[in-house]
Amino acid sequence: MKFFSIEVKQGIAVITFERPPVNAMSYEAYAELIELADVIEASDDIKVGILTGSIKSRAWVGGADVNDFVDLDYDTRLARYELINRSLPRLYNIDRPMIAAINATTVGVGMSMASMCCIRIASNTAKFGKPEIDRALVASGGTQLMRLNMPAGKVREMIYTGRKFSAEELRDTGFFNYIVEPDQVMPKAMEVAEQIAEKSLPALKANKTCNNAVEGMPWQEGYKLTQEYSARLTAGEDAKEGIRAFLEKRETQYKDK
Repeated sequence: MKFFSIEVKQGIAVITFERPPVNAMSYEAYAELIELADVIEASDDIKVGILTGSIKSRAWVGGADVNDFVDLDYDTRLARYELINRSLPRLYNIDRPMIAAINATTVGVGMSMASMCCIRIASNTAKFGKPEIDRALVASGGTQLMRLNMPAGKVREMIYTGRKFSAEELRDTGFFNYIVEPDQVMPKAMEVAEQIAEKSLPALKANKTCNNAVEGMPWQEGYKLTQEYSARLTAGEDAKEGIRAFLEKRETQYKDK
């Protein structure tokens, strides 16, 4: 891939987005997100992904590439959305936990991409915003996911003002799992990822699938879905190993089956 590189070690895939100067999302970058998801899901060596931004860029994800917008009209704008509507859901629905290691400013679609990750770790010097209003545009549909992770009033303030907020200003919203010093973003992401990488791959896949699915369901429907997946796991080797290890008071030795 041209803009996304992947380094896999001990079950953890570190994915670096590098498209200087500001890691803006272009047509090509959206298409690569689909490829990225395919690569992760095709590998049994990956249990968790960390999405970070290159230190060569001034942003984690600096919004959409406005150069793509210059000649857009109604029809071509909808065609662009068609690509986005295939791309961003693939990021959201990757069947492994995804951690956003947000090491720099994140705006526009970057906020949506952060929302599509399961866990968010932010630099305390990073800024966050939804500036679409300043381009006389509507903030992207990814704001629906933002509302699952922070109060609707704060999301609306970001949309209507277009201003950038500090990580500290957003601390009480619960959007971030951790806010740390800039040089601690990746170490903290790795610490969390290492804990996840110790788990059974089938269990991680099932939990990720269920967590995403139940977000739009009535609770009873979601409860029944999780029961179905849990029953499927019960027949696998890892579930049996997990029970034995607990009863025998020892470390688990998962076979990812």
